[in-house]
Amino acid sequence: MQNTGKENFNELLRERTLSMAIGVRGLLQYKKFSYLDRSIVNQLLRSSSSVAANCRAATRARSDGEFFSKICIVVEECDETQFWFTFLIRIGLLKESEISGVVNEVEQLVKIFTTIKKKMKDRSNVKL
Repeated sequence: MQNTGKENFNELLRERTLSMAIGVRGLLQYKKFSYLDRSIVNQLLRSSSSVAANCRAATRARSDGEFFSKICIVVEECDETQFWFTFLIRIGLLKESEISGVVNEVEQLVKIFTTIKKKMKDRSNVKL
């Protein structure tokens, strides 16, 4: 059975979000962080992996309402991931130059999922 365009798009999103979460982990795995900063780094790891997990859940949703709910979570977690990157740069634990690729991907994912969320919200059959 061939994949439809929607299935291909969903697979692409699942792969991009998983790769982003793996990329975040890869950036952090060999760095030394103080006890004080570990909880901040853990928040970044949690939010980035939550993007991937909730994207996967959204693409397997049983209804438009369930899909919309998961997409809302994905947008929130993407935004949180952006926040933690900004925070870690500002306090000097990460350098913008070393994380620009992953940060760029997170920014693109925020735009993609925000657009999906807006389109779903505009659809008449999703009751919010």
